[in-house]
Amino acid sequence: MAKSKGSLKSTLAVSLNNYLDAGAIVAGSSGVTLWQNYLGLSEMHLGWLNALSANALGAAIGAIIGGFLADKFGRKFIFTYNLLVYMLGVLIVMLSVSFPMLLVGFLITGISVGIGVPASWTYISESSEVNNRGRNICISQMSWGLGPMFILFFGMLLAPGGVLWAPVESLAHAFVGADAPQATVEVFSSRVVFLTLFIVAFIAWNLQRQLEESAEYTAQKASNQSSSIVDNIKLLFTNRTAVRTVAFLATIYLSWNLVASVMGFFMPHIYETAGGLSNESANMLSCISWVFVVITTFIISFYVDKVAHRFFYVFGLAAALTAWLLVIGGGVTTIAGIWVFTILWGINNGSSVQVFYALWGSELFPAKFRAGAQGLMFFIVRGLSAAWGLVFTYIYGDNSEGFTLAAYCMVALLVISLVVGLLGMPNTRGRSLDDIVKERYGEEY
Repeated sequence: MAKSKGSLKSTLAVSLNNYLDAGAIVAGSSGVTLWQNYLGLSEMHLGWLNALSANALGAAIGAIIGGFLADKFGRKFIFTYNLLVYMLGVLIVMLSVSFPMLLVGFLITGISVGIGVPASWTYISESSEVNNRGRNICISQMSWGLGPMFILFFGMLLAPGGVLWAPVESLAHAFVGADAPQATVEVFSSRVVFLTLFIVAFIAWNLQRQLEESAEYTAQKASNQSSSIVDNIKLLFTNRTAVRTVAFLATIYLSWNLVASVMGFFMPHIYETAGGLSNESANMLSCISWVFVVITTFIISFYVDKVAHRFFYVFGLAAALTAWLLVIGGGVTTIAGIWVFTILWGINNGSSVQVFYALWGSELFPAKFRAGAQGLMFFIVRGLSAAWGLVFTYIYGDNSEGFTLAAYCMVALLVISLVVGLLGMPNTRGRSLDDIVKERYGEEY
């Protein structure tokens, strides 16, 4: 099916969802210590925040809803309404004065993130030219890197002691009074960081609701092949090719994401507790890691449609494994060790399993249940990541005493993603979606 030559413009608009996804996760993590001090939270409280956020269960719930809604009502339907939900969640976080309120804000934001992800990756693939599909997914991944990079940069500048702390402190005193406890004042830096997400979400919502519906989806609806949400769920679970594909993609993404989800939320916290860094320094190093994500993905975007996917897939996981093996060998208790780990983890995220999961997940299913399949897999992955977030806090311990054991767990999960990915990797580069679907499912889809 011919694609519009304007795929780059629509890709940039839709990719803002990835900025907001990763940005929401990291906005929470960059200020998690501040919220902990302000509300008197335990490590278990932090585990629940992670579990119900955009990092895990919140996104899982949203994904399984949003995926099938996108298949039934269209990709544009999601873009028209979903970010209104996101803005509501962020607003609740900004105004939170208790743990339940903060938890609800994280949950609503996470649900919105989940609703948007399947529609976004599906729309990008369906709107791309054959030889630019990988590039456009990489642009989306770059946005996923830019979100944390900017959020952590803002967090560093706005953190207590940061360059812009003085105006934040003045703002806080204006709202809570000059005699407010220090923890109450300091948490305002996190509130302002979430405000930046609210602003970006408003801009993204205005851009996305102007997009045209996916041509692939429109053609599928016009062919009278559309079916109900229940029928699509039945098809997804009864078609052997679809079931095998879900198992393959969910396995490689889950095993990698169990590592990435912990790092996305707890990375600054780990730097502070295991590395002994200040909140400002922890956010700075995390920000630098995301700079390497953006640089790596930018470079790969020029070659992903020309070079075998196997090369980039192995490259990214090799960087991740090396990072965690170095942790096991020398730890992150020295500045040199922290820097090496930061750079390697950034390279891994730039050439990550998520890039290929997003690409293959939107290529290997027919348009009839393409977004629904991605929503199901995202539900599985982020749901189990929620449980893992709670387990990780138990393994890690209150004072990082279990960090080495946690590192061994990370290595094992990354090895699983590497082996399964190499065994089941599909050959889709340079082929149209129609061609891929007909080969896998036959003419009826």
